[in-house]
Amino acid sequence: MTDDQAIAIIESEFKQKTLGVTEQYLEIHSPIYTDNKIKVDRIDRESKDGSIIAYLPVLSERFYFAVYIDTKTNKVTGVGTEAYHRVYFRATSETLTVEELKEMTNLTPTETWNKGDLRKRGKSNHTFSNFTILPNPEPDEFEDKLKKLLDHLEQDKDGIKRLVDNANGYIQVAMDTHNGNGMIGGPNIDTTDIRRMNEFGLSINFDLYVGGNSFRE
Repeated sequence: MTDDQAIAIIESEFKQKTLGVTEQYLEIHSPIYTDNKIKVDRIDRESKDGSIIAYLPVLSERFYFAVYIDTKTNKVTGVGTEAYHRVYFRATSETLTVEELKEMTNLTPTETWNKGDLRKRGKSNHTFSNFTILPNPEPDEFEDKLKKLLDHLEQDKDGIKRLVDNANGYIQVAMDTHNGNGMIGGPNIDTTDIRRMNEFGLSINFDLYVGGNSFRE
């Protein structure tokens, strides 16, 4: 199934609302259209059961519509929301410079700043140096993002361990979730990924944000 075919199936479902849940979501939130075509940020084809997940940005929100399509029947099987997840490795230090942090690993950082640098917003200065690795910024489920981050970090285990041991190295998660019915659920970390994090000596920190409109009664 091509991207255009998937988008056509989504547009048809959003117009006809054959699923009750589609109408339920569209009553309270809207997708984004560009040139009269529904905007899709990513189509996830990683499932082995012949299904795909399309992630659609939601107007004025950070979370996504998640549309599930069976590629065998060419039908939408479900509509929901997926949180906007940022899952990244971060090392900070009040004594080391960015260059010193970079020397500890051969992995390339996504974002850095030095202690004393001016913040992007405001007039204050950073009070610590920062080294961030965010390998998977695209829409995805938390569990997949965590696994992909660990896959990336395992390309230089010794380097990441040095950052954990010599700087404040940890995994940071920021989640913007839809508050549809007040039950936002929570992230799950399986035993395999717990063991993988433990091999680095990594802790994990969560920042959870809730937004959006509630379902109509």
